[in-house]
Amino acid sequence: MNRETSRDLYDRSLDVLVGGVNSAVRAAPQPYPTFVRKGDGGHVVDADGNRYVDWVMGLGPLLLGHDLPEPVEAAVQRRTSEGPMYGLPTELEVEHAEFLARHVPSVEMVRYVNTGTEATTSAVRLARGHTGRDKIVVMQSGYHGAQESTLVEGDSEERGPSSAGIPAAFAEHTIPVPFNDTDAVTEVFEEHGDDIAAVLVEPILANKGIVEPVDGYHETLRDLTREHGSLLIWDEVITGFRVGGLGCAQSKYGITPDLTTFGKIIGGGFPVGAIGGRTDIMEGFTPVGDVFQAGTFSGHPVTMAAGLETLQYAAEHDVYEHVNALGRQLREGLSEIVAEQAPQYTVAGTDSLFKVLFTRGGDAQSGACEDGCEQDPDCDRFDACPKTGADVARGAVDRWNRVFRPQVLDDGVLLSQNQFESQFVAYSHTEEDVERTLEAYRNAL
Repeated sequence: MNRETSRDLYDRSLDVLVGGVNSAVRAAPQPYPTFVRKGDGGHVVDADGNRYVDWVMGLGPLLLGHDLPEPVEAAVQRRTSEGPMYGLPTELEVEHAEFLARHVPSVEMVRYVNTGTEATTSAVRLARGHTGRDKIVVMQSGYHGAQESTLVEGDSEERGPSSAGIPAAFAEHTIPVPFNDTDAVTEVFEEHGDDIAAVLVEPILANKGIVEPVDGYHETLRDLTREHGSLLIWDEVITGFRVGGLGCAQSKYGITPDLTTFGKIIGGGFPVGAIGGRTDIMEGFTPVGDVFQAGTFSGHPVTMAAGLETLQYAAEHDVYEHVNALGRQLREGLSEIVAEQAPQYTVAGTDSLFKVLFTRGGDAQSGACEDGCEQDPDCDRFDACPKTGADVARGAVDRWNRVFRPQVLDDGVLLSQNQFESQFVAYSHTEEDVERTLEAYRNAL
């Protein structure tokens, strides 16, 4: 496969873009990233004209794929022709917020921002303002964007910033705990409960290998936050309108958080973020309350048009039935492949997310896990199935870099840019795309 143009573009980019990229993870593929020229349905075409089945899907936002249905495309073009933005409210913002409030259990009011990072940053600030407390609890290996309050590593006893440029004082107020460890988070609340403003958690660790919650974990977080007067914030930037359909992951798992953060799909492929939650909490934002939050591009009319039409299209067509069925087909096929060729690996995912985790040890997955690792105690691999981000990180990174990824790329299948990130199914994917991908995995494992 010829990729000379991508290599030449990367050489050029190194002279003018830091690391040759505008988001650090894009530099993960070695020896250089694949530069994309265009999208086409469930595929992308790179700068050299190579065509790939695309399971990256913009890292999740493209629920419908690269070819937008006519209503979505028309709405974007109409709004663009009427002026790029105004700095004033539009009816679209109201309609979009009404859609979120109508479908997502926790949402009564909404504040739009421009990125998932901005959404989680604002949600943490709101929680601190609402409770008058400073500390937040996060999950080890969870990801909540590039913000100071969550770029923290360590544990409840010893922690510090995970990036240069962040004052150590931020880490004093952020307490990382292992995902799925009820004892650890209970102990943190016993010691710091009166000082904890919020627990910030992904419904599943979707940015670190797709780790499902064990039975009762989210219920424990909900009980602890209520008991101690803290807020429960669900980060649904990845899972929102992808896991659990229109009700999002909180409807799938039966938990109603106090605040929810959104991004990705609700913008229909355009930059977006949002915070939603109970009215009494949300009205803490200015201009009603005292927690300052503002943004020139927030509620951007083109983004609102694209996002609303995308969500409405999903509501009126068989989008979730299609993508979830393909997701299950992929996971079942991958389970068969790893059982034969790499039984120590784990197939994870739910709904339209899938991933092969390079775990070690244990037997092949049993029938209990045909739809991806579900943390089923009856599964033969329950003890070996990753419960935390650290479990995922112990995978065979070297094998991924040396063997797996280059082979899959050469077979014309585009996967996420490192071994941990989720893969996403879109409405424009087909069963033929699934079969081609399974064959690529057979060749790579």
